[in-house]
Amino acid sequence: QVQLVESGGGLVQPGGSLRLSCTASGSISRFYPMGWYRQAPGKQRELVAEIRSGNTNYAESVKGRFTISRDNAKNTVYLQMDSLKPEDTAVYYCKVAVGVDSYWGQGTQVTVSS
Repeated sequence: QVQLVESGGGLVQPGGSLRLSCTASGSISRFYPMGWYRQAPGKQRELVAEIRSGNTNYAESVKGRFTISRDNAKNTVYLQMDSLKPEDTAVYYCKVAVGVDSYWGQGTQVTVSS
């Protein structure tokens, strides 16, 4: 069983920055993909960014603004979010895939508003 604990969400003005963190309990192989998803009210959950063995993948809407990184020694994945827009407002979830199983964090709210 893997548990994920997220932190770093909050309220920020348009153009601002936030950094989300997600720490997994236990040791997570660097070969297991870890990622960030988000879900806005009335919308489906969508992939924001993913990292696996150092390779990254981003949603088109966040390319050039968000950066995903990972500290394998700390079992932690980060999402640096810059140039935030109101449409980035959502609950952000961390996910790790371990074989055929997927584990999710509890979510952290990000609100971009003036």
